[in-house]
Amino acid sequence: MEKQIDPLAVTEEEHNSTGTSSEFKRWSVNRKKDAVLRMMRGEPMDLLSQELSIDIYRLEEWHNRALQGIEEALKSREGEHHSLAAELDAAMRRIGEISMENELLRERIKKVFSSAKGRLKR
Repeated sequence: MEKQIDPLAVTEEEHNSTGTSSEFKRWSVNRKKDAVLRMMRGEPMDLLSQELSIDIYRLEEWHNRALQGIEEALKSREGEHHSLAAELDAAMRRIGEISMENELLRERIKKVFSSAKGRLKR
């Protein structure tokens, strides 16, 4: 026998994710992001709240966190770029110092070997 599926029936997963169940289920990051993006595009918060069965204060909280995240991301990129440039400059200076030290050590080694060879010939 075939099992009939009621198109109006809501699965437990869907039921929990909308917040209409007594059991609270966490919203995924992608679903929160979609809700916030809809608010940013100008959808009325009260209609969005009703549609998603989410309290307005929670939508406002997600929106505020998203704005803070955007600000932090923009700040960190500027700081990272400046920091990376400073690190690169420091690394290049250190490479120069090490190269100079190597050349000086090579010259010392040549002098030591040349004087040692001279002593052996005598």
